[in-house]
Amino acid sequence: MTLLQVEHLTKVFTSGFIGGFEIRAVDDVSFTIGKGEIVSLVGESGSGKTTVGKLILRLIQPTSGRILFEGRDVLEFGKKELKKNYYRQVQAVFQDPFASFNPLHPIDRAFDLVFNSYFPGTGREERENMINSALEGVGLNPAEIRGKYPHQLSGGQLQRILIARALLLKPKLLIADEAVSMLDASTRIDVLNLLGDFRDKYGTSVLFVTHDLALGYYISDSTIIMYRGTIVEMGDTEKVFHNPLHPYTQMLLESVPDLNVRWEFKGIEPEKEEGAVYSIQGCRYAPRCPRAKEKCFKFRPGLVEVEKNHWVACHLHGGG
Repeated sequence: MTLLQVEHLTKVFTSGFIGGFEIRAVDDVSFTIGKGEIVSLVGESGSGKTTVGKLILRLIQPTSGRILFEGRDVLEFGKKELKKNYYRQVQAVFQDPFASFNPLHPIDRAFDLVFNSYFPGTGREERENMINSALEGVGLNPAEIRGKYPHQLSGGQLQRILIARALLLKPKLLIADEAVSMLDASTRIDVLNLLGDFRDKYGTSVLFVTHDLALGYYISDSTIIMYRGTIVEMGDTEKVFHNPLHPYTQMLLESVPDLNVRWEFKGIEPEKEEGAVYSIQGCRYAPRCPRAKEKCFKFRPGLVEVEKNHWVACHLHGGG
């Protein structure tokens, strides 16, 4: 069953007051997330993946398009319903755990805010048990964590606390925006396993926003590849990774370092990217694509299902 449905989502930012220009950070993006599904949103910096997450969270308003949560248009929610109902079911964990805590308060305050907003009638004993259980669920010892200030804990510990805080609500959707990028390798896998375990236990869906292909492959059921605000390929993770069809997806996978090969300096090649890429009428990847044809610059390819649960937006595969 579909939990979240994004339809033709577009976000245009305007730079400057006089003689400024527009940047289509998200351009006509559509996808769905099923109940209990983990979806990776993958792309390099500037691809628009973080903007998509912020739009779903209503942190910024879209220029056009719809976001349907359980069939209801999120953009129609008022402030009261947004806080009491939507954020009760949709939570987020962001990249920098240190920026998510007030350095003047102990980390317990993060849990206090949750209880004050969503569980105001909870008794003290039950409240303490719920917090301790949440911390233990993410592999932390409450006795070693409670009462401490953010600077007294590591980034990995703080990120686990944020996950415990979010999962305390047992949300239906968790948006993890580069949630493990600041953690060491071993801790990353632990946190990803936590997300998977919580999905299995409570049926929580996850939108995992990342630039790391390996992490996306490890955790997700489905994968969406974004480039310059557009979706270029999406589908079952196994199909996207083992049968990449879009030249950009192929380039990303070829760029993953091989542990059996030593790095060799070959000189710096000039970037082929056009500065005015956002004004291109056709495929945004055309300026970098070695297989681009004239129509790639003129006509934007649509997403075509080339095999079951595998879509690609490329003229080489009938996208226009």
